[in-house]
Amino acid sequence: MPGPLGSVVADPEDLEREAGVARLFELHYSSMLRLAVLLGADDPENVVAEAYYQIYRRWRRLKDVAAAEAYLRSTVCNLTRMRIRHLQVARRHEEQPPSPPEQTVASAENTALLRDDQRVLIGALQQLPARQREALVLRHWLGLKEAEIAAAMGISRGSVKTHTSRGIAALTQAMEARR
Repeated sequence: MPGPLGSVVADPEDLEREAGVARLFELHYSSMLRLAVLLGADDPENVVAEAYYQIYRRWRRLKDVAAAEAYLRSTVCNLTRMRIRHLQVARRHEEQPPSPPEQTVASAENTALLRDDQRVLIGALQQLPARQREALVLRHWLGLKEAEIAAAMGISRGSVKTHTSRGIAALTQAMEARR
């Protein structure tokens, strides 16, 4: 509704939502981007942007604004998982054999993450099954507790322990084989 000077009076809830999402962006964008990269997203910037869009749309339905970070993290995990699944299905249905991979240029975020030792570790991490990779990234890169990981992945705490343990064993084996 136009105000006395012809300007639009904003809804206080809209202002709160925009401020909340902006605050989340400032505090957590780089960690969410890192999460998407480590989970194997082919386009991590778009995955994270979509996650922020979804939380923006659902802001009024959040029961606890303090849980917004956990919701955002869970959304990034789910979107990455869906994107990887979609690409796998699309590749299976390609009519022509895939062409040799083109030389890709890593984004600045990817380059910053990938030092020499880290490249080997991340390569081994990307070879893990998706659930093991997610559990390890959430535990060791984001420092989440078992309950938080279980909530983000939508699995039980026991499954988190299993995926983490198996993932660590596989990474240890891969890193020892390098030596």
